[in-house]
Amino acid sequence: MPIAPDRILYEDQHLLVVHKRPGELTVAAGGEGKMPLFDFLHKDHPGLRVVHRLDFGTSGVLVFAKTAAAVAAIRSSKFAGWKKEYVTLVHGVPSPSSGVITKPLPARTHEDLVPARTEYRVTHAFPHCALVSLTIDTGRKHQIRRHLAGIGHPLVLDPLYGDARQDRKFKKRFSYRRLFLHAASLTFPHPITGEKLHVAAPLPPTFREVMGKLRGGRAVP
Repeated sequence: MPIAPDRILYEDQHLLVVHKRPGELTVAAGGEGKMPLFDFLHKDHPGLRVVHRLDFGTSGVLVFAKTAAAVAAIRSSKFAGWKKEYVTLVHGVPSPSSGVITKPLPARTHEDLVPARTEYRVTHAFPHCALVSLTIDTGRKHQIRRHLAGIGHPLVLDPLYGDARQDRKFKKRFSYRRLFLHAASLTFPHPITGEKLHVAAPLPPTFREVMGKLRGGRAVP
């Protein structure tokens, strides 16, 4: 059974951009029983190649390459021109309400520190947490999660970098078990044509649901 048509955000002969759901693996990993999204898509696209990944609990825009030329061009460019926009829910309300975090982080393949840059902006403040929009042009492992935890505002329900005491309170109040981190949009140059592409993914239902509860039952579009 092919992926639902509304989950395909962009497709041409070189690229396939899809909406990854929270709780889906991008590629095979130990400890999870569901078929990875890549394996599922590969059935209909035998030449598919992984371009980048999103964590298991993260939803949103995910790019795959359909040709060797496309993935080679992206990797040789080192993702130059890629601008990733995320939204997330954090404990507390960051102050100042906007800023740039530049703390170096370990590289994906070794422990040496490499540059990492995250711009953040509080878009809605609640009594004990906040909705935050973020932009990154680097893609270090767990970059957003580490950077926000580093300024004292970890993601709500983050099992690795979170605040266990605050998470217990949140679980008791709302009965959610998974962090809220969504890759809302991606702007990047097409690897073959050079055309500037902008692809966006709507918030998943659970994210919209928790936002409605935090806003006192008001619906979130």
